[in-house]
Amino acid sequence: MSAPVSKGVSCVYPAQQVIVVGGGLAGFSAAHTVLEHGGKCVVLDKSPFCGGNSTKATSGINGSETKTQKAKGIEDSNQLFVSDTLKGGAKKPEVVEVLCCESGPSVNWLIDKFELDLSLLARLGGHSMPRTHRGAERFPGMTITYALMQGFEKVAETSERARIVNKAEVYELITNGEAIVGCRYKKAGVSNREYGPVILCSGGFGADFGEGSLLAKYRPDLLHLPTTNGEHCTGD
Repeated sequence: MSAPVSKGVSCVYPAQQVIVVGGGLAGFSAAHTVLEHGGKCVVLDKSPFCGGNSTKATSGINGSETKTQKAKGIEDSNQLFVSDTLKGGAKKPEVVEVLCCESGPSVNWLIDKFELDLSLLARLGGHSMPRTHRGAERFPGMTITYALMQGFEKVAETSERARIVNKAEVYELITNGEAIVGCRYKKAGVSNREYGPVILCSGGFGADFGEGSLLAKYRPDLLHLPTTNGEHCTGD
């Protein structure tokens, strides 16, 4: 993605929508949160279909102090989850704090809002307690992500509050001073614009093996290894 370009603030304020870049679990979680607060949201994804890497997750979703744990008498805590994560090698305690302390409410949100079955628990490597949630389905990541995708699509079918644009490659952020007020994207060779606050949920760069890629810059030692990342993970 290139450097931001400037655009008059009068084009976007008051903001009429929120723009989410990336149609995976993170993207649709953000999109539903916007809808819950009464806003409008457009999801832009460069792939022909949404889903992202989360659809490949086969173990489940981690959470501490969840209603599932409490129902099963498991005495887990956010701080224990934080401790486990830091022991595992995480380098930014402030980010770990958010990840772990928001994990329980996030799992409960999936259960309550989307009626997902996350009643099964497992203790995976690096965890002091059983906190990996799933249901009876074979691919919990796909089940969770598709529930959010389908919920958003249902709103889009009957309301202008939700839109999904696939094959939309965001290449530039539009700014007013230091504020990001929109983005430009290409679809079918045509450049388009969307205005509003931008939430980036476009994933990592584990599948970008090209010369000059972020992987080559930061982890050249991994360039020779295969990856389970989707081909969309190019550090956009």
